[in-house]
Amino acid sequence: MTSLTQRLDQAFKDALKERQAVALSTLRMLKTAIRHREVDLKRQVTEAELQAVINTQVKQRREAISEYTKAGRPDLASKEEEELSVLLSFLPPQLTPEEVEAEVFRIIQELGATSSKELGKVMKSAMASLSGRADGKVVQEIVRRRLGS
Repeated sequence: MTSLTQRLDQAFKDALKERQAVALSTLRMLKTAIRHREVDLKRQVTEAELQAVINTQVKQRREAISEYTKAGRPDLASKEEEELSVLLSFLPPQLTPEEVEAEVFRIIQELGATSSKELGKVMKSAMASLSGRADGKVVQEIVRRRLGS
């Protein structure tokens, strides 16, 4: 199996050859974010760190889509959605809300959590388990609902 870095490089080359403007600009921004992370760390990023950078970019796009939609700018929101789809292609398949719910339920049972005071403990475990496969906001909503807070 090829590494995530190799997949990114190949996708960048393909977007360049096929003149896919949105994919090309999105991948350029992603490569820049990766470079910044490498400079901060003073070394190459690992696969897990690379996935974290992509997750950060995905989160930024989702927030931008939300803000543009609230501001009545569907043109900008659709551009962000296109960028989001490019980024999501490099992440593992996202879990459905039902699958996230089942995993959160399993974690709560495993930890024996019963009250909202244990939200942090459950969230830490849930995000470690669901990293890259589920949006943190969705996980948090489900955990809060399950713990009754």
